Amino acid sequence: MMQRVYLVVLLLCLRLMCPLATGVFMDKLASKKLCADDDCVYTISLARAEEDYNASDCRFINIKKGQLIYVYSKLVKEKDSGEFWAGSVYGEQYEDHMGTVGYFPSSLVSEQHVYQEANKTVPTT
Repeated sequence: MMQRVYLVVLLLCLRLMCPLATGVFMDKLASKKLCADDDCVYTISLARAEEDYNASDCRFINIKKGQLIYVYSKLVKEKDSGEFWAGSVYGEQYEDHMGTVGYFPSSLVSEQHVYQEANKTVPTT
């Protein structure tokens, strides 16, 4: 009987130390996005951050005031949602973030240069 109690306690301790991997459900920001191509890999524009922004979760990127951002897609605004763009930061002091693509509020940036029109509507995944 005592061995069973020890076994149960051991299993409970292991469960606490090694929790099962579970995902966190996150609502979609939008069901469609505007891109320059079907895969959203070509840069649409270059934007400059007008304010700092701290990412709220892993889908977003941090941006600092004055930082340049390559924009790859623009989410199509839906009812009760914010307006977000997807891009990656640029600049020597942000080298560790280059190549990281994430969302940021479009209201916090100003487009500096438009490379090509975002005229392809693509469903988000």
